[in-house]
Amino acid sequence: MDIKKCNSLEEAREEIDKVDDELVKLVAKRNAYIKQIAHFKNSVEEVKADDRVEDVISRVRTQAISLGLSPNLINDLFVRMIDAMVESEIAEFKNAKSH
Repeated sequence: MDIKKCNSLEEAREEIDKVDDELVKLVAKRNAYIKQIAHFKNSVEEVKADDRVEDVISRVRTQAISLGLSPNLINDLFVRMIDAMVESEIAEFKNAKSH
């Protein structure tokens, strides 16, 4: 991981703002793929994909630990994000099936 050495509070905050901007773009990108996935599924239960959610959470928790982050923080972030995206995917699924 490449981290810039900042020389002031303002510079560090600018770098954080850049990271935040990239995070939002990455979440939007993930959500766009989630909407595509809805078209490959055949039921709302399949959309929920509890086994896949468990795999994702396990994977990101492990990655968090390897990067020195709190696995609980990453767990909470991903659970919230996945819950919202599953709702979005269900809406996309229902819309796709109605056409």
